[in-house]
Amino acid sequence: MMGLKRLVAVPMLAGAIAVGATACEPTVQDGLVNVRIGDVTILEDVNINVAANVVAQICGVTVNAAVAVIGAIDQDGDPVTFCRLANEFPVVVEQN
Repeated sequence: MMGLKRLVAVPMLAGAIAVGATACEPTVQDGLVNVRIGDVTILEDVNINVAANVVAQICGVTVNAAVAVIGAIDQDGDPVTFCRLANEFPVVVEQN
């Protein structure tokens, strides 16, 4: 019976360690982000300023405001929805 407990516990422990290791990975602040509309990525691994110009054109926000928000996205990794096209398709900037 002890062998069965070890047989079950070892893979579970290994899985927990693997999940914990990936959850603690640091966000890489490289000045690059991705921009997507809905589920389609339109810009991948682009400079913050390029992404800000595109978002400003699509969503009607100022470039300076977009640069500030996108810079924060690059630092903390949390994606932001800037606007929705046709009230349906979100324009999202996310960490690359």
